Amino acid sequence: MEHDSTLYVGLDVHKESITVAYATGMGEVELLGKIGTTKPDIDRLCKRLQSKARRVHVVYEAGPCGYGLYRQLVEKGIDCMVCAPSLIPKKPGERVKTDRRDAVKLVRSLRAGDLSAVYVPTVEDEAFRDLSRAWVSAKDDLKRARQRLKAFLLLHGVGYTGRADWGPSHRRWLSTFAFDSTWQQFAFEEHRRTIEDRLAQCDRLEAALREAVLNWRFYPAVLGLQTMRGVQFTTAVGMLAELGDLSRFTHPQQLMAWLGVTPSEHSSGEKRRQGSITKNGNSYARKLLVEAAWSYQHPARVSPEIQRRHEGIPKPIVDRAWDAQVRLCRRFRKLVARGKQKNIVVIAVARELSGFIWDIGRLAMSLAVRCDGLVA
Repeated sequence: MEHDSTLYVGLDVHKESITVAYATGMGEVELLGKIGTTKPDIDRLCKRLQSKARRVHVVYEAGPCGYGLYRQLVEKGIDCMVCAPSLIPKKPGERVKTDRRDAVKLVRSLRAGDLSAVYVPTVEDEAFRDLSRAWVSAKDDLKRARQRLKAFLLLHGVGYTGRADWGPSHRRWLSTFAFDSTWQQFAFEEHRRTIEDRLAQCDRLEAALREAVLNWRFYPAVLGLQTMRGVQFTTAVGMLAELGDLSRFTHPQQLMAWLGVTPSEHSSGEKRRQGSITKNGNSYARKLLVEAAWSYQHPARVSPEIQRRHEGIPKPIVDRAWDAQVRLCRRFRKLVARGKQKNIVVIAVARELSGFIWDIGRLAMSLAVRCDGLVA
């Protein structure tokens, strides 16, 4: 094996083991065997690979083990790619799957250039994303706890006469209601205590998130996105935590495709067929985008809340946000007037909204927005 050749390496990574396969530019794929996942094991693997070739390209699938292995390999001077598992080429009818076959397939696909790399965030960005996802998980737990309590009350024929929106009057009624049975009352109190615990957890995480975002490198983009209609603190932080650096998208259509709001297509010859959206990429970011798009069904206006979010923001960003609102509100009305279903219309608006998010986010970072406090 020539020392100056390029070595292609595929790693099938698991919790306690890594299966390694490698090949040169034109050589056959060979198995190196199975190693451990500790730092000394990775260091020995790097020395062994670098002794075989001057240039080493490594790939492994994105999974639950995270990006720690990627950072170890890059630190050793090895070119590493984390590929998207759903985009790995697969032969029709292939029914046998083993760790060795997966490692060999990765080597062949890497050498052929058929793999798509996923975005690897920095350590700081990943830490902020973990905090954001913990906040989202706490809110989901709160929602499920409230649903369980409502189902419990419905099961026993207990109904609230007002609007059960978990406001002060609704929560006051829950605190005073009592069952005749001691056992049912105990179960009711446990459901209610769970909700209070989740509320306290959400408050703690939100306070930590609002404090952490002030020192985050994408804080200017958070402020910039909040100038848009339907994009409040929750949406801006949640989307940027999942998207990461918007500059990695050279064109807004790349962001639209990453969010999965572009239409699927099955065309052949002169026939062109487009279907529903692809739903690729991050589902949570897409959910936030669609929720924000619903606000454009109303006429364009700057509410007092949006006006507060405009304070201290450079005029080019505010003007761009107003242009987006005028265009998207007009588009929403036109599509509805043409007889399109609202669910289809909101997806079309969300697709264009992602383009404005790309533009305003990049503009805010370039202008380096700085304010004394976080816009509410």
